[in-house]
Order: sequence, then C-alpha cells, then structure tokens
Amino acid sequence: MYRILSRRKLALGIHRFKVTAAALAARARPGQFVILRLDERGERIPLTIADWDKDEGSLTLVVMETGMTTHRLARLKGGSSLADLTGPLGKPTEIERFGTVVLVAGGFAVAAITPIARAMKEAGNRVISIVGARGKERLFWIDRLAAESDRLIIATDDGSRGRRGVVTEPLREILESGEKIDRVIAIGPAIMMKFCARTTQPFNVKTIVSLNPIMVDGIGMCGVCRVSVGGVTRFACIDGPDFDGHQVDWDLFIARQKTYVDEERLSLDRWRCQHGSQSCGGDEG
Repeated sequence: MYRILSRRKLALGIHRFKVTAAALAARARPGQFVILRLDERGERIPLTIADWDKDEGSLTLVVMETGMTTHRLARLKGGSSLADLTGPLGKPTEIERFGTVVLVAGGFAVAAITPIARAMKEAGNRVISIVGARGKERLFWIDRLAAESDRLIIATDDGSRGRRGVVTEPLREILESGEKIDRVIAIGPAIMMKFCARTTQPFNVKTIVSLNPIMVDGIGMCGVCRVSVGGVTRFACIDGPDFDGHQVDWDLFIARQKTYVDEERLSLDRWRCQHGSQSCGGDEG
C-alpha cells in the first residue's frame, strides 16, 4: 500500500497528491510516469510524475478529474492509501545542452513540463515556456514554472489571464522572430500537440511530444498503447512516451484515444449516480 501524505486542490478539477514511494522517488526522471490502482478491483491508469523528493521518499502526482477513477481519487485525503503504484515507467525525456528550448504545456500538462524545465535549465539551456488553458481558473504552478524559465508566456482561450488565444500563436511568433530555437517539447491534449508539431515543421525544429494513449500493463506486453511513428508501430509505455511529433500519425492516434469514450462516460455517470452527485433515471438508476 502507498500512503497519501497530502492532497491539495490546485485549480478547477485538478489536484496534487504527494505519496510515499521511496523506491520510485530514487529512480524517477523527467518525462516518466507511473501506473496507479486505487484498490484491488480498480482500473490501472497512467499518470506522469510531476515531482519527486528522494530524501523524503515521496512522489508528486497531479490528477485532473476526467473519468471515474480520477473522480474517485480526487476524493481521497491525506492518510488514505493506494493499492498499487508501479514505476517509474517509460523512457526519460532527453536532457542535454541544446541551446534554446521552447516548452509548451496545454491544460494540466504544466505538471509534466515543470520538471523538464528544471532539468533543461540545470543543463545550461535557455528555457522559454508557453502555458495554455481554457481560463485562469484552470491555471496552476505558474510561479513554479516561471522560476525554471527565462521567459514565460500564458495564453487562455477566454483571455482571463495572459494573452487571448491558443499556444500555437506565441509558438509561431517565436519561430518567426528569427531567434534560433534548438528544440520544442509539447505536452498536452493530442490536438494541441498535433498543431504544435505542424507549426514547427516548416521551420525544421525538432519537436518532441509526450503521447498518452490508452494503456493497460505499462510494460509492452498488452500492445494497447501502440502508436504509429514514422510508419512503424511503437509502444508508448516502453518506446516512449516521448516521440518525434513530426513523425506521429496523429489521425490514427486521436481515433484510438476515442475507442472507449462512451464506456468511460457511462462508467462515470453510474458512479456519480451511486454516490449522489447527479440524478439517476432509467437503466442507470
């Protein structure tokens, strides 16, 4: 059992958990993830490692309420325990002294970008970070990311904080400015990563994306997390999650992400019904 040391709400529907996991914290690297299971009957869900403390022996995980398991997780408090926490999994993000690196985070992916920004800064890079969200109520860890960045740009869909618009707009402006950009790393919703890759491709800037396909075992045995990169089938859990964004078959990736959307929605609706958070009717009562 893995004990939850603390839980904190960071933004609308987004929560930070600090969990005891000394063995995992000792080996964690930027870009890696864990697979979490709430209890013996729970589903296995992958979560990016947002931070770690080797001395304390803890991992920090940031969770957005989307499906039934993340809604259940968001209601746990400090002192509760998790049945399983497997990892660290996946290949760490490549960290070198590239020169100038642009990091793009969409939505709650700022949790995944922040440790990468720290590592890139420690490696001697100039770090430009771009954060996007629907509105200011969805933003968090801005000060933390700013401390690891030479420049920070915020874009919100409604203009409630930073500039109004999407993250590809400041990304394109930076590329068109003539400043030499040596690498772009984009993490967030699939559609955002797809258009970040499309934005950088004409400028021939290496662009890394972190893919989050449906996943089960996390060790390459089940094949559920397969993605097509450069016309070759890869497995996000062991070959990734980082891949060349210019080589990803985005249409296939996005289509596969939608495979169980109806089932996931039904599962969440039933859970909400059982726990009194919505009215029930018909067969779901």
